[in-house]
Amino acid sequence: MSVAALIVAAGRGSRAGEGIPKQYRWLQGKPVLARTLSAFLSHPGIGRTVVVVHPDDCDLYEEALRTLPSPSSSILPCVHGGETRQDSVRNGLEALAGLNPELVLVHDAARPFAGSDLIDRAIEAAERWSAAVPGTPVTDTIKVIGDRSEVLSTPDRATLRAIQTPQAFRFPALLDAHRKAAASDLHNFTDDGALAEWAGLPVNVFEGEPGNIKLTHPADFQEAERRLKGGQMTFVTRLGTGFDVHAFGNGDHVWLGGIKVPHDRGVIAHSDGDVILHALTDAILGALADGDIGNHFPPSDPQWRGASSDRFLAHAVELVRRRSGIVDHLDTTLLCEKPRLGPYREAMRQRIAEIAGLRLDQVSLKATTTEKLGFTGRGEGIAAQAAATIRLPEVSA
Repeated sequence: MSVAALIVAAGRGSRAGEGIPKQYRWLQGKPVLARTLSAFLSHPGIGRTVVVVHPDDCDLYEEALRTLPSPSSSILPCVHGGETRQDSVRNGLEALAGLNPELVLVHDAARPFAGSDLIDRAIEAAERWSAAVPGTPVTDTIKVIGDRSEVLSTPDRATLRAIQTPQAFRFPALLDAHRKAAASDLHNFTDDGALAEWAGLPVNVFEGEPGNIKLTHPADFQEAERRLKGGQMTFVTRLGTGFDVHAFGNGDHVWLGGIKVPHDRGVIAHSDGDVILHALTDAILGALADGDIGNHFPPSDPQWRGASSDRFLAHAVELVRRRSGIVDHLDTTLLCEKPRLGPYREAMRQRIAEIAGLRLDQVSLKATTTEKLGFTGRGEGIAAQAAATIRLPEVSA
């Protein structure tokens, strides 16, 4: 199928600080826009690419093009943007209308780290659905607040995704949606997925890419420079291990792998006592050489009393991502006589994958007894041991 890419580069980027628009700032020898364009111009699935620019930025745009390795016949003449992002995208779509591509990917110029695999997934999603957007799991707790900052509700994080670009669409469907919005004098959709929803198109979410960050604030540029320092990033693999144990006490359930499991005992713990998530948290912190769960969430701090352990694991994963790292694999072994893991194993794997933002095949979960030996064999408590494999950017000595 014919695929076009539309790069939105007409914004002013005022939150990024003073100076030229952020898409033209240089990162390790190249403008941001050039790095973004390179990913699409070099992708074999993209037939044509159009960039929407602010009328005042034509010279900056031409300068960015000159930093590309070689001229590309697949890039069309740039198009001037409109008053809003929505208007800019519509201008780009109208410029593509004469070519009538079957699919179009709409991408923010200020996302220079979109990988080839992400673009592959976007194309596949557009072939499967009329409209699809990339999303990553939300690791922080989200609160809906009212006018006086009071909490109205707390959505279930498992149902939330942070949406990125490139967003993928059947070209005729997206062009028609934009034309309808303009005819209705609606111009302030900041996201093409939202506009597609308004137009009645079913919008699906496909797997995003944690490293596909949008450069918005000055600190984002500092992090991007660090990622790109020395050219192509070189990663080192690290392995960390973790162990956790809790004694049984009164209760009618235990939390394991983020799942509430019925049992004739509970556990004695400051938080919810989820030994699987605690062991995994310590394994990741160990791979980071960043202390242990007690350093980050002290039992002496009352705010963690009864806390859900998914917060601990999400925090550890976020620490990896803040260092531009990648969590590759999580492996846990549960040690107990009861409860039996089997009926809940897949639900636990799925929950761990959701918390950590991983695919299911990156999460392993096993169980064993200790043949009636020791405190677990006597039914006095429950334990888990875990290993985490991560990759971090190599740091020169």
